[in-house]
Amino acid sequence: MCFSFLRMRGKMAKLFDEFSLRGVTLRNRICVSPMCQYSAEDGRLTDWHLVHLGARAVGGAGLVMVEMTNVEARGRITRGCSGIWSDEHVEPLTRVARFVAGQGAVAGIQIGHAGRKGSCAPTWEGGGYLTDEEGGWEIVAPSAVPFHEKARAPRALSVEEIAVIQEAFRQGARRADEAGFGWLEIHGAHGYLFHSFHSPVSNQREDNYGGSFENRIRFTVETVRIVREQWPEDKPLAIRLSCTDYYEGGWTLDETIELAKILKTEGVDLIDCSGGGGTPLAKIPVGPGYQVPLSQAVRVGADIPTATVGMITQAWQADQIVRNGEADIVFMAREMLREPYWPQKAAGALGVMDEAYVADQYHRAHGR
Repeated sequence: MCFSFLRMRGKMAKLFDEFSLRGVTLRNRICVSPMCQYSAEDGRLTDWHLVHLGARAVGGAGLVMVEMTNVEARGRITRGCSGIWSDEHVEPLTRVARFVAGQGAVAGIQIGHAGRKGSCAPTWEGGGYLTDEEGGWEIVAPSAVPFHEKARAPRALSVEEIAVIQEAFRQGARRADEAGFGWLEIHGAHGYLFHSFHSPVSNQREDNYGGSFENRIRFTVETVRIVREQWPEDKPLAIRLSCTDYYEGGWTLDETIELAKILKTEGVDLIDCSGGGGTPLAKIPVGPGYQVPLSQAVRVGADIPTATVGMITQAWQADQIVRNGEADIVFMAREMLREPYWPQKAAGALGVMDEAYVADQYHRAHGR
């Protein structure tokens, strides 16, 4: 391939443009999606997380996200999920944030609460719900509606308990800042606590947190307001949303757009657009880039930056998403598990290879 064509490709590519929100700038639009590793010890990150996340920062990603990190112990999916409910969790988080930032990536963290999808075994142990005898724990939700007929039944939260969880999110945001993270995301998707408030499938309350659209989003709006008050003004706040339940009678894309408009006024800077997870009856049209239309619809409809995620594996595919205005940044999950150095390979494929994406220790493998 001739050099002139490589230069032309480099000028056309948008995936490696910087992206700025508030006081934070990503070196490119490639982001490591939060992916549960089920390897924490009583919520504390371990050497596994340092190497796993550190490798992706060395690999050249612009943003490296710590997995859903839970604001309550009962909010974990599994016993091995990471936590931020105690000041004891800050030091291991600091270690990861410091290393990731030291490699030129922005260190991000996703905080959340599993709600009715907690008290499960790790995926390699089957992933099923745990009974009390197996070491399971009480799970909570907006309503006492289990995820499926064989799932553990959650207990419906009282209004007073909702306020306690919201305060836990405030403290989680405080600890994330103390640990040195530059980017915070709330997990409001995949059937976990926030999403279960949004969807009529799981929210059957008859008080101010259920029924109408305004009531079903109340928990999210209030919690975002609390977190934004705590989180520094110069750092971005994002939220991951399931933009649709892919199920008739469930949460819809139109509702997501309306929620995104409201969250924008509350200080949310970016909507991380995903889908599904609220019911096992969902009919999800899985395929390469299948959720890109969601991020594009929210980006246009709510006039807010968005991220997309889901079966994005090729450099040209990710670049096209950004170039076409379908999303501002691209989150990658399984492909990043397969190839920690995917950003470097993508840069080469798009003709924008820059030694800035290669650690000094590795330059000898890249022609220097």
